[in-house]
Amino acid sequence: MPVTTLLLLAGRSRRFWPLSEKPLWPFFSKTLLHNQMERLKEGGMEKIIFVGGQHNIEMVHDMFPNVPSIEQEKLELGMRGALLSALPEIKDDSVCIVSSNDVIEASAYKALLDTSKQEGIDGVILAQKVKKYFPGGYLVTAPDSNDELKRVAGIVEKPQEGSEPSDLVNIVAHVHNNPEKLLDILEDVSSDRDDAYEVALTKLCKDSNYVALPYEGKWNAVKYPWHVLDITERFLSDLPDEQNIHKSAEVDNTAVVRGAVIIEEGVRVMPHATIQGPCFIGKGTIIGNNCLIRDSIIGENCVIGYGSEVARCNLHSHVWTHSTYLGDSVIGKNVAFGAGSIAANFRLDEGDINSVIKGEKVDTQRNKLGVIVGDNVRIGVNTSFAPGTKIGSGTFVNSAISVTKDVENDKFVTMKDGEVEIKDNKTDVPSIRS
Repeated sequence: MPVTTLLLLAGRSRRFWPLSEKPLWPFFSKTLLHNQMERLKEGGMEKIIFVGGQHNIEMVHDMFPNVPSIEQEKLELGMRGALLSALPEIKDDSVCIVSSNDVIEASAYKALLDTSKQEGIDGVILAQKVKKYFPGGYLVTAPDSNDELKRVAGIVEKPQEGSEPSDLVNIVAHVHNNPEKLLDILEDVSSDRDDAYEVALTKLCKDSNYVALPYEGKWNAVKYPWHVLDITERFLSDLPDEQNIHKSAEVDNTAVVRGAVIIEEGVRVMPHATIQGPCFIGKGTIIGNNCLIRDSIIGENCVIGYGSEVARCNLHSHVWTHSTYLGDSVIGKNVAFGAGSIAANFRLDEGDINSVIKGEKVDTQRNKLGVIVGDNVRIGVNTSFAPGTKIGSGTFVNSAISVTKDVENDKFVTMKDGEVEIKDNKTDVPSIRS
């Protein structure tokens, strides 16, 4: 039976704030979605349909005009809403449901297809065995399962740490050989949590033979903004150990370029700068005098000004720094840092850095994490950021301020009588320079 892949990218996850549109975040010269499409096709998923929302479906269509798409009608229903919109359009095929936020290897998709064709199997769920807690869905396996393919009895979404039903974490790459049955159950279920699909899948597993397919390859789940750094590290580690410098790039003869480095068209590397690979430098970017770039992706048309250091970061595009230190940071587009600004990335006690997500403290499981900045932000001179601080889009941060907590979108941060004051921003952030 042929398989149609539904690639889900409709969600507007608040967990990813202050960044937006996870599938469209750039890695090298391609978006995450482009990378996902390459892996799907290499793994044998030939028939792909995007399931998007009103906020992103047109952008995705412009990128992939030949790939059909379905608009999710009710975004508030999450994954269940995506499937309620998409499954009625599927006729006689099996369905592979894939999250655009789960980055796995192409071989995993091939294994899913092969396993789903085995006799007596109604569906396949990709699962990875974990050694430490992961804030995701855990599979409940039936006691009569064999060691190779465990039969799935259900899914528990985000259990409390210490109460996980197994060590198998659900990766959203599922094959359903009877999608009509799935649709029938989805139409009847509901949940107060964001787990209606998992509730439906648990009901489906009670009288259907769903198996867990063990996956031991690389897996990155993009849930929170700092996960951009995990994928950055992964993609950089996959670079061949060589240098690829575009013929139009200008690299001063006193500059040092070591290791696996890609330097794209129109880049200028100024005197005495050092680029220590693995690194990627996007089109039109300038690396100023005496700069140090390490283990980072720097997007297009950035200016890394004199004496700046950028270490283990991902910069979107049109980012300007001036004698700035950025470590383990993620920066959106059209962001300018004033001279002397610093992103602290390491706690004094060297412990893991926490972040507040939707009012709850979340352990990032990283002991190094700098600042995460949304789009269209201006930061004054001599400004510092505590580890893990998040700055919303459309925000100004005045000079000589120590920012120790998250700042919402469209704010103006200043000092008054020695205290940090955050108020609404009434000034337009300058647009991207041509």
